[in-house]
Amino acid sequence: MLNTTKVSIIVPVYNSEKYLSKCLDTLINQTLQEIEIICINDGSKDNSLKILKDYATKDNRIKIISKENEGLSAARNDGLKIASGEYIGYIDSDDWVDLDFYEKLYNAAEKYQSETACASIVRVGKDIEKYKLKYEKENFITENEDKLKTAGIPSSSYVWNKIYKRKNLLETGIEFIKGKAYEDIPWSIQVIYYLKGLVTVPDCKYYYRRTPGSIRLSKKEKNNLDCQEVEKIMIEFAKTHNLENILQGYKMAKRSRIKLLNINLLKTFYYYPNIKIYKLFGLIPIIKTKENF
Repeated sequence: MLNTTKVSIIVPVYNSEKYLSKCLDTLINQTLQEIEIICINDGSKDNSLKILKDYATKDNRIKIISKENEGLSAARNDGLKIASGEYIGYIDSDDWVDLDFYEKLYNAAEKYQSETACASIVRVGKDIEKYKLKYEKENFITENEDKLKTAGIPSSSYVWNKIYKRKNLLETGIEFIKGKAYEDIPWSIQVIYYLKGLVTVPDCKYYYRRTPGSIRLSKKEKNNLDCQEVEKIMIEFAKTHNLENILQGYKMAKRSRIKLLNINLLKTFYYYPNIKIYKLFGLIPIIKTKENF
């Protein structure tokens, strides 16, 4: 039978009861009807699974996979294995998208036969809503370095504001690294590099919720070590493929600080390839040096 699923949307879910309904509402009400919504319940201990089951009774496009907790990377990898759509999309369970998000991305990708289509990102916090990445024109890009720069890599190595041609994504053999925070960083540079073409889609927005429980605000010490580790993989890939131009001025995860009574007196920030900037109280630049590190 002919596959009519245009986009498979993979939704890792872990203890997301507070925000999950908003995420699912924007998916089941997409203007693009030919979608499947693959929800990976990653060992949630709250009411997330119940919410998923309630939605699945109302919409048969929702598939629920329940498993023991292995983390975001494993959930995304598992979702891809069972996806059937022409394209793959990812969304975090505390985020949401425009109701015509996947229709616009799909149509743009098909128009240019592009293996990746890319939307704007709006970061939403308690008192803020601002663009993290914004596209105002529809542009089709084929050159590798330009694709990566346009996607905002490496500083905005996000996986979820895009769709990817499933067949070609599978052919790359690239998976998310299990057990690591910031798993998007090495995955994105490789996938965008290997997939042919990237089209930017204006007036098409992914809403990224910055919450106290989000990965970038919790377990800071481990996450920073993870970020340094995956960053090394990304940097090595860029060097090997003559992409060092995209790294110039990139603010790296490595940093140091001097504290007194739990107050940051001095922070040191590292920028690729060899710039160190010392900031008083972590805010006021006072010294800039060049050295190897």
